[in-house]
Amino acid sequence: MRKVKITAGAVAIEAELLATPTATAIYDNLPIKSRASTWGEEVYFTTPVSVGREADARDVVQPGEIAFWVEGDSIAIGFGRTPISRGNEIRLAAPTNIWAKALDDVTRLKVVKAGDPVTVEAVD
Repeated sequence: MRKVKITAGAVAIEAELLATPTATAIYDNLPIKSRASTWGEEVYFTTPVSVGREADARDVVQPGEIAFWVEGDSIAIGFGRTPISRGNEIRLAAPTNIWAKALDDVTRLKVVKAGDPVTVEAVD
């Protein structure tokens, strides 16, 4: 199974790629370098990847699901409430493609600040 390491500021998490077109597009564009943005308890960042919305795209994600925001060409990692969450759900800004599952605790991303450097690279 293919894996990536996402490093945002001082936090690094590994994720296992799912068998999706988005996962393939992201993997084919590695390494990716960007800058973090935050929105509530979500870290997101732009990528050189541009894909369409997949049939099973959704805006409410589970902890550890790594998403791709199609309209922003961005990877989005929700780890708690966002400004549009209802209750304790993790609701992203729009339906997103789920392309990977974190192998580490994504709540560690709480310390990431807007502007922090981000890299996504393949793990052997």
